[in-house]
Amino acid sequence: METVALNDVKVVAAPEGIHGAGFFATSLDKVVGLARSNSIWPLPFATSCCGIEFMATMGAHYDLARFGSERLSFSPRQADLLMVMGTIAKKMGPVLRQVYEQMAEPRWVLSVGACASSGGIFDTYSVLQGIDRVIPVDVYVPGCPPRPEQIIDGILKIQHLIQNESLRRRDSPEYKAMLNKYGIE
Repeated sequence: METVALNDVKVVAAPEGIHGAGFFATSLDKVVGLARSNSIWPLPFATSCCGIEFMATMGAHYDLARFGSERLSFSPRQADLLMVMGTIAKKMGPVLRQVYEQMAEPRWVLSVGACASSGGIFDTYSVLQGIDRVIPVDVYVPGCPPRPEQIIDGILKIQHLIQNESLRRRDSPEYKAMLNKYGIE
C-alpha cells in the first residue's frame, strides 16, 4: 500500500478573510462563489465534432470531475453552465435560446469551438455565425475542434468568473440591460 507524504497534498487556498486559532471569517460573496465554482452542473449542447472532444474531456484520462463538474445535467432546469459545442444552424437558434431561458439563474455559457463561436468554416446562409447572436456568452474556447486541455481551460475560466462574481451582479442594471439587448426578461 502506497503512503502519501503530507507535503504531497495540495490544499485549496482559502478565500480572503480574517483567521486565527480556531476560526475563519470571510464575506458571504466569497463563500458562495467558492461553493458555486466548485460544483458546476454543465449541460452539454453538442452538435458535431466538438462534442467528441468533450467526451474525451469527461473520460478517465482528462477527468473533468476533478474540477467539480462530475454531474452532467441534460435538463436545463437542473444546469447552471450551458456548454455549446459545434455547428449551430439558424433553425437551431430558437431551440438554443429556449434551452438558455429554461435554465435557472445564475447561469453561464461556454462557447466551445470555432463553429459555436463564429460559425467556423461554414460561412453559409444556414449556419449561425456565432451563438452570441442569440444568447450571451461568458467564455469562448477556440479551436477546430479544441483539445480537451482547451476545454478544461475554459472550465477553469468559468470557475474563476463564478468565484469572483458578486451576488448582486444579477440584479444590476448592467446585467438587466445586457439581457434586454438579447430580448430576454
